[in-house]
Parts: sequence; C-alpha cells; structure tokens
Amino acid sequence: MSPSSSPSSAFLAGRIFLPFALGYYLSYLLRTVNAVISPDLTGELGLSAADLGLLTSTYFFAFGLAQIPVGIALDRFGPRRVEAALLLITGLGAVLFATGDGLPTLASARGLIGLGVSACLMGGLKGFTLWFPREKLASMTGYIMSCGALGAVTASAPLEALLPFIGWRGAFWMVAALSVGSAALIFFSMPDKDGSHGSETLQEALRGVREVLVAREFWGFSGQSAFFTGGFMALQGLWAVPWLMEVNGYSRALAADHLFWLNIGMLAGQLSIGAWATPLARRGFTPLHMMQVGLFVSMLVLGLIILGVGPTLPLWCVLGYVSSTGAQMYGVVAGLFPMKLSGRVTTCINLMAFVGAFAVQWGLGGLLDLLRAGGMDGAQSLRVAFVMLLAAQVASFVPLARAGRYKPWQDG
Repeated sequence: MSPSSSPSSAFLAGRIFLPFALGYYLSYLLRTVNAVISPDLTGELGLSAADLGLLTSTYFFAFGLAQIPVGIALDRFGPRRVEAALLLITGLGAVLFATGDGLPTLASARGLIGLGVSACLMGGLKGFTLWFPREKLASMTGYIMSCGALGAVTASAPLEALLPFIGWRGAFWMVAALSVGSAALIFFSMPDKDGSHGSETLQEALRGVREVLVAREFWGFSGQSAFFTGGFMALQGLWAVPWLMEVNGYSRALAADHLFWLNIGMLAGQLSIGAWATPLARRGFTPLHMMQVGLFVSMLVLGLIILGVGPTLPLWCVLGYVSSTGAQMYGVVAGLFPMKLSGRVTTCINLMAFVGAFAVQWGLGGLLDLLRAGGMDGAQSLRVAFVMLLAAQVASFVPLARAGRYKPWQDG
C-alpha cells in the first residue's frame, strides 16, 4: 500500500492491530506465568528463593540484551519480519521449558523465551507509528497494553485452575503452539508499508542508538522505567504471590485470585487509557500528566499494601489500574525524538524497564535469602524488600515530576 493511500479502520484493526495484539498477549502471559507455577517449580526442583528469582529473571535478562539489536532491526527491516522470526524462537524456548528437568535447562529455555518475545510490544509500537496518526498513538498504546494485561489475567486464576489438568509442562506445550501460530499470522497476514524500511548502514544505525542513549530526555525517564515499570513486572511476574502467601497468610488459590484482580485492574486501566487518552489530550491532560498522576498514586497504594492498611484485594486491583499509566512512557519518550529513531527509542527505554525487572526480581530473591539467613522470617524479609523497592520508586519519581520541560520533536 502506498503512503498516500488511506487505509480503512477495518484494515488497520484486522491486519495491523490484531496480529500485534496477539503477540503481546502471548508475551505478557509468558512474563507472568512463573508467579502461579512457582510453587510447582519449587516443590518439584527444590529451588531456593534466589534460584527461583534467577530462573524467572533470565526472561528479563535475555529480553533486555535483545532490546538495542531489536530496535535497530525494527527500524531497518520493519516489524513484520522481525517479530515473526523472533516468535519462532519463543516456540523453541517453550518446548525446551516443557521438557526441562533442571535449573540450567529451564533457565536457558526461559532466556530463549525472553529473546523470542522481545519485539512483541516494540514491534507493535513501531507498526503503529507507521500506520496510525501520532495523535492516536496514546490510545493505541493503551489498547495493545490491555491485550498484554489480558495475557497476565490468563496467567493468574485461569491458569491456576487449569494446572491440575495439564500441569505446568502442558501449559508450555500450549505456549509453543501459540507462538508458532502467532508467527505465521504476523508474517502472512500483515502488509509492509512502502518506505517503512531504513537504508542505514550498521555504523549509522549504531550512531542512532548513541544519539538516544546520550540524550538527557532519555535519562530523564530511565529511572521510572526501571523502578515503576520494571518493579511492577517483578511483583506481577513473581513476588506478588509469595507476599500474599507469606505476609497475608493466604492459600495459593486466594493469592492467585489477588493476582487475577491485579491484572484485571491493569486491563481496566489500559482500556480506560485507550478510550480516554486522545479526548483528554485534546483538553490539555497529556499522556505525561497521566503518568505523573498514576505513578504517584501507585506509590501510595504500594505503601498501604506494605503497611497492611485496607482490604488487600481492592488495593492490589487499584495498584494494577494506576500502574498501567506507566506504559505511556514509550509514546512520551518516542515523541521527543525523530520518527526514524522510534524503534530504537522505545527499545532503549524498554531496556531500562527490563534491567529494572531483572534487578528487582533477582535482587529481591537474593535479599530474601540473606535476611532469612540472618534470622528474619519470611514475612519480615518481604516487608524489608518491598520497602526498598518503594524507596527506589520515590527517588525516581523526582525527575518525572520535572519532565514537562522537555519539548516534543517536530518531524519536518
């Protein structure tokens, strides 16, 4: 299709949005699945808290390492080819996880899965910048993030109810099939847009990465990406369930219900953003303002959870709802740079989120082992770890509060 043509809404929904949405649904399901299967993994394999944190966080480690190469590839080859190829790697990782019987094999498989889904959100955001007008990007981000939230919902109470019938290995065989199917849908259904592929040399592409990484605009948002987005992923993907079981004394089923409502809150938040972001922006309430308000409230809610003040299920649900505003960071930061760098901008900021998720997820496991070895019980050690996460969020919120000084980029 030529750049001058005007694609219909049905075309954009059916052949652009839905294939990317399915990929991101799968990505988020895999990101959070270990939170529910962690008791099975611990019981069957005899893992310590640090082992469990390492096993789960290899997803984030591989995902983070892939971000800069993925950003270059998205700008150079387009999202259709890049995401379809990587989803085949996801399928391979799922097969290895389903057949693994030890920590090295499972951690390696989890790393392959992280690599395989590393373009699922960024590919979608790149595709949206190609096919949708800029004023629609905040809403489109909300809608695709809601599909990720639906994946997280699937990986909570529904998965917990299904595990007695298929086991955690059967779940990963299903994931393998979905990954291959998603790759085929993206590759064969999605069109390319004329002029969407870059012609830069590798040296020029790397200069673009450097342009992003040295910009003060990028570093002004890096802390929030690491400790709000990354911190939320670490809780959602692993440590929420141990908190609910050890601090609140809930059963795994009740903890999974809380995780379900955390993800329902995130889903509702993303759908709200999709519906209201564009109208609110027209009235002067920008995506940046949305982030500032939402992430401030998320700190308050996390503080209430740590203090044990208020009913737990509504608090976790509200935490998911307000934390969803952090996803607007991708569009906000991308808007500060030329469109030709959009793939590299979003993957660089996503790199910070996954560095944060890896550090928080593994770091909390190591800290818990250390505190327990020092005589602290599980509930006390979890409280200390969560307080440290909240302190990091408070510190990183300061530059976000002053981010309005950055001016959006105007492409000529």
